[in-house]
Amino acid sequence: MTNEQRLLNAVKNELIDRYPTGWGGVAGVLLDTNDILTSISPDFPNEGSSVCMELGSMLEAANQNKNITHTICLVRHDEMSPLKILSPCGICLERLRFWGNDVMCALTSDSVLDLKFAKLSELQPHHWHKVY
Repeated sequence: MTNEQRLLNAVKNELIDRYPTGWGGVAGVLLDTNDILTSISPDFPNEGSSVCMELGSMLEAANQNKNITHTICLVRHDEMSPLKILSPCGICLERLRFWGNDVMCALTSDSVLDLKFAKLSELQPHHWHKVY
């Protein structure tokens, strides 16, 4: 099994366990130690205080002083709906740069069967950091 498939399976299992019914969303990262961290975005009462699902995993990786090699985010509308892969949002793309341009990001797809990753540098080939 590839590292990408291991990451997908860990995040998928966490989503199913944490959200057996209704909406669900879980993100995860693979570390250079081959460990996997998962995270969620709690349903905060004030939507203005919401954060991306990926943030918890990223903060934990930074807290452990570990490098992220891969990231993935899975969501579903309800327990009868298929799981979908979401690429990192713009804020998370900026956060992931902390670990360098080679972080592999899962690409948006309507099916987990269409599992594809691209380097962060491919997702933002004209990033502003190049002028520095």
